[in-house]
Amino acid sequence: MTISIWRYSHLALAVSSFLLLTLASVTGILLAFQPISEKLQSYRSEHFSETNLSTTLPLLRKQYPGISSLSVDANEFVQVQGSGNDGKKLLAYVDPATGKILGVPEPKSEFFEWVTALHRSLFLHEAGRFFVGLTAFLLLLITVSGTMLIVQRQRGFKRFFTKIVNENFAQYYHVVLGRLSLIPIFILALSGTYLSLARFGLIDTARISADVDFDAIREEPVKNAAEFEIFRKTRLSEVQTIEFPFSEDPEDYYTLKLKDRELTVNQITGDILTTVKYPSATILTELSLDLHTGRTNAVWAIIIAIASANILFFIYSGFAITLKRRAGRVRNKYSAAESEYIILVGSENGSTFGYANAIHKQLIGSGKAAFVTELNNYTVFPKASHMIVMSATYGLGNPPTNAAQFAKVLEKYPQPNSVHYSVVGFGSHGYPDFCKFAFEADNLFAKQKWAVPLLEIHTVNDKSPEEFGQWATTWSQHAGIPLTVDSGSMVTRQDPLQSLIVVEKTEIEKPGESFLIKLKPKRRTNFTSGDLLAIYPANDHRERLYSIGKIGKDIQLSVKLHEQGLGSEYLYRLGTGSLLNARIVSNPHFHFPQRATSVIMISNGTGIAPFLGMIDQQKPNADTYLYCGFRDRASFGLYKNSIDKNVADHKLRSLQIAYSREGEKQYVKDLLSRDELLVAEVLNKEGVIMLCGSLSMQTNVIELLEQICQDRLGKSVSYYQSRSQILMDCY
Repeated sequence: MTISIWRYSHLALAVSSFLLLTLASVTGILLAFQPISEKLQSYRSEHFSETNLSTTLPLLRKQYPGISSLSVDANEFVQVQGSGNDGKKLLAYVDPATGKILGVPEPKSEFFEWVTALHRSLFLHEAGRFFVGLTAFLLLLITVSGTMLIVQRQRGFKRFFTKIVNENFAQYYHVVLGRLSLIPIFILALSGTYLSLARFGLIDTARISADVDFDAIREEPVKNAAEFEIFRKTRLSEVQTIEFPFSEDPEDYYTLKLKDRELTVNQITGDILTTVKYPSATILTELSLDLHTGRTNAVWAIIIAIASANILFFIYSGFAITLKRRAGRVRNKYSAAESEYIILVGSENGSTFGYANAIHKQLIGSGKAAFVTELNNYTVFPKASHMIVMSATYGLGNPPTNAAQFAKVLEKYPQPNSVHYSVVGFGSHGYPDFCKFAFEADNLFAKQKWAVPLLEIHTVNDKSPEEFGQWATTWSQHAGIPLTVDSGSMVTRQDPLQSLIVVEKTEIEKPGESFLIKLKPKRRTNFTSGDLLAIYPANDHRERLYSIGKIGKDIQLSVKLHEQGLGSEYLYRLGTGSLLNARIVSNPHFHFPQRATSVIMISNGTGIAPFLGMIDQQKPNADTYLYCGFRDRASFGLYKNSIDKNVADHKLRSLQIAYSREGEKQYVKDLLSRDELLVAEVLNKEGVIMLCGSLSMQTNVIELLEQICQDRLGKSVSYYQSRSQILMDCY
């Protein structure tokens, strides 16, 4: 529930404060230009930083005998006040090295004064100051909660500044700009809160007055002010104000108000009469004012102006994200109890609901009773025959907030009837835990006695319309329900059909047996083993997909001939030299992993087709292993020659075959169980396991792999699935 608490806190704080935050941000941007405009004035001496009091004070007092005070403002302009030689009032900026008057202070801008009053108190005096202070505190909490959300999203503090996947404009820049402006916004919020607390007396900033012992004041030895030790050691840059003695009376003294303390100095001897250090709260108040206003540094003023502008963007983008999430909510026509098709959604930001809605509308349009809900709302669905799970993954491979309880409720509420299920995972390969929760959900379903897999788990990278469209088409075929995927939100493009020539085909004796068919593209085409060939046997919307094995430059398919099988009968009727119009579908999630240390290939039946191509493409001494299952030796005979050749060429390190209807009557799972040490070693050394074949084989193998991973590696099989160390293309 941690993720949920941070997210809802972040949203609640933003909603409760967005009006005042908007006002504070707009006025803050305007006020940031005040110190910038002031620093453009040429009243600062070039030698300011090197000038000390032993040089400046005697010079100024000699040049302006009526001087009463000197002050240094945030711009490091030196201002003197008193009376001039002509007896007139003196108020001017001077060069502390020469005493030359550089200019006269101008009246403060009425515009900036008005904006300042609005920023500080909303023109509501103390009540306004309270609301502004509260807004600063809420901004501080928003900054903290936003930081925690980024930490959750990036899977830890160490990955705080790693790549952000660009899912949509508002969400992407909400996170990116949030990270970049985190520190200045935090400083603005913290300093604003501190200043408000100090304003209302909740922080004691009172300065202790100097208590001079007049009886202890000495009148000798007489020294010139240029000889005073304290003046020689004190630079002008350390000074806030200096009050000069009113007369030559020993009881009149210099008062030096520095950055961290206040001193009184005997005007005759230079003795330090008193030293009062400012309380820490007073120093922090001055620092907070400097940081909050940018008055001491033009660069910092620009930074806080940009940060204030970012706050305005965060208000916009935050509400845009929220509205988009709410727009994805589903209005169900049918209740859960009367629906046959149940779509369960796991989404942190609501985007996955868009895909669920698209399928939901299609089902309703086809006259089906369908129901969409969050994964946490899973319960008994008495009439359900199909379940579709569409889920993203959040943070460190965690379930989204609305799916956090799914594992518990799935065990709690078994379905009364057999239900076909299909899982679609949404994620990005930019993150190491790619679709981890979707893999976990698929594995949880596989353990339920009532659950029957309709398709293998399918993943969608970076919300790819093509990849989602591929799943929708395959699901449509297996479920027997025509779906037309919305081209606007799902599939944006389909590659055109191209012509292929049949160059070779094996013969069979009866239906139920398998055959090989080899095709050559008429034009140059990029493809590889593991891609899919889409054919349209009836020249209509009905599509059939077959895994490709690349042999040389040709496409090889392994097809089982089914009686009245739309795709298999069509392909078998083709003779050598015949033309076939088809579409090659890139299937990158099932390409041979080039960087893997070793690869175990697992198949049964015609699922061996892509592996034949992958093995054929390997170099000698490749660290590849093939585990395959067939009914008998005769069914394996179709592939024996090519595999024997690859073994002889050292492209295949090991071949293990299970026959289910003769000899020891084994299944692939039995061979893997026997070699579980090898399986664990391959996974532990960042190798890859690939599965292609029937869904029933996949279910049995994944169950075994879960046991091996838990017992020997101490991790769940979903850990390796999410890191693309277990790849599947089953049907």
